[in-house]
Amino acid sequence: MKPPIRLLALDIDGTLLNPEFRISPVDLAALRRVQAEGIEVVVVTGRRHTFALPIVEQLGFDLWIISSNGAITRSLAGETFHRDLLPVETCRKLCAEMREFRGNTVLTFDTEAKGAIVLEHMGELNVSIQRWLEKNLQYINFVVPIENSLTHDPVQAMFCGTIALMQQAQAALAASGLEITVLRTEYEARDLSIVDVLNQRCSKGHALERWANFRGIPREEVMAIGDNYNDIEMLAFAGVPFIMGNASPEMRRNGWTLTLSNDQNGVAAAIEQVLGVRSS
Repeated sequence: MKPPIRLLALDIDGTLLNPEFRISPVDLAALRRVQAEGIEVVVVTGRRHTFALPIVEQLGFDLWIISSNGAITRSLAGETFHRDLLPVETCRKLCAEMREFRGNTVLTFDTEAKGAIVLEHMGELNVSIQRWLEKNLQYINFVVPIENSLTHDPVQAMFCGTIALMQQAQAALAASGLEITVLRTEYEARDLSIVDVLNQRCSKGHALERWANFRGIPREEVMAIGDNYNDIEMLAFAGVPFIMGNASPEMRRNGWTLTLSNDQNGVAAAIEQVLGVRSS
C-alpha cells in the first residue's frame, strides 16, 4: 500500500531532541525506517544551518535542512536551494527601533566563519542563552554599535530574554511598522523566550510549502511534527500535522493531532500512527 505521506517535516528542539538534547534510539530507528520506505524527511528548525548539522548528521541519511525558521534551505552536503534574507536597511531600522532591547539583540549572517553571530556584549544574553553562546563561541563577533556589522543582508535578528521582557519586545516590534515577520519560541520551564525577526513572509511554513511545491508534493501528503510557536505556520500548511505532548496548552488547542512528548518518543509515536512504521 502506498504510504499516505511523501514528505515528513520535522522540528529539532523540543521535538526530535529529548530533554537531554539527544535523539532517542526509538525515534532514530523510526526515522530511518521512514527514509527506507521512500518518504523524504526534511528537518525544519529555528537553528542556524551550521548549528543544526551535528544533530541532523546523526540521522545517518542524506536530506535537506530548512534552517533559521525558513530563511535558508540547504542540503546536508551544503547545496543551497533558497535564501530569504532580511534586507540590510530594514535591519538598520529595526536596530534603531529596538534600541531599548540592545542588550538582548543578536544578528546572524549566512557564513560558517566567525561573524556568523554578532552581538554587542554577553551581558544579559549570557543569563538567558548561556549554553547556546558557549556552543557557538567560535562564530561570535562583538560589534559596537551592532549596526556596524550590517555590511550585507543578515539572515535574521533575534531578541532573547525572559518571557515577560520578550512580550514587551514583541509589542515594540508590532508598533514599529516594519515589513518583517516576527516569530517566537518559548520555554516556560526556563523562563526563556526567543523572538526571531525575519524578512516579510518568511517562516517555516512558507519554506516548507516552497520545498513541497518544488518536489511536486501536495500539502495533503506532507506530515509535520512540531512543538513550539515558531512551528505554527509549518503545522498549518501540512496536511497531516502533529503537535508534541510537551507543547504548551495554548499550542495544543489548535486542533492538531497530539502525539507523545519528547521524553516519550513522540516522533516515533506519530510516525507509527500515520504509517504503521514501528521502530523495532
